[in-house]
Amino acid sequence: MTDLSDFPITKRWPPRHPDAIQLYSLATPNGVKISIALEELGLPYDAHLIDFATHDQTSPEFLSLNPNNKIPAIIDPNGPGGKPLALFESGAILIYLAEKAGKLLPSENRYEVLQWLMFQMGGIGPMFGQLGYFHIYAGKDIEDPRPKERFRAESERLLRVLDTALEGREWIAGDYSIADIAIAPWVRNLRDHYKAGEITRLPERANVLAYLDRFLARPAVVKGLTVPGRA
Repeated sequence: MTDLSDFPITKRWPPRHPDAIQLYSLATPNGVKISIALEELGLPYDAHLIDFATHDQTSPEFLSLNPNNKIPAIIDPNGPGGKPLALFESGAILIYLAEKAGKLLPSENRYEVLQWLMFQMGGIGPMFGQLGYFHIYAGKDIEDPRPKERFRAESERLLRVLDTALEGREWIAGDYSIADIAIAPWVRNLRDHYKAGEITRLPERANVLAYLDRFLARPAVVKGLTVPGRA
């Protein structure tokens, strides 16, 4: 059995299955990327809820794993060379897991997959997230309309780019990949949680809507969206 006691986070969130990948997460768009990927890849994992309501993400134990206090983060007890590996940042984790399993990051179009993964990491995630803040969270009370409009317009543009790229394609880089696992949860969140579909003209993006429907119909996605659950 793998000993993970050298990682302080395991004192607060003890491993139930020490030989499985330890996932520290919450069901946000970034968080579900990893639970969905783990389900799709068939890798055993042990999910621990990092609850923002109780500020788990700023606890000393969590900061010992991710000093940037963001979810998700993982510990793989069977990392490179058979040694435990701690890792944060959802994009880096997706690449690592895909390479570990040998799936969802094919060598023949590896860099096309990575470009769309970076499109999400550098564009869709930050822009959609900021729009959500100004549309439904505290930012909605700011009287100056320019910040919200900046993020609304850029989110609309990114959806247009995505819609054009999906013309004639089921998945963004050809076959289903980690790029889709990164992108689609954010589109879902924009529409269903931020309620910002109408203001970004999402209903006009038929390719994006069909893409999201295909993604949400996958059994691994259905399961991954609920992980980690609340006790």
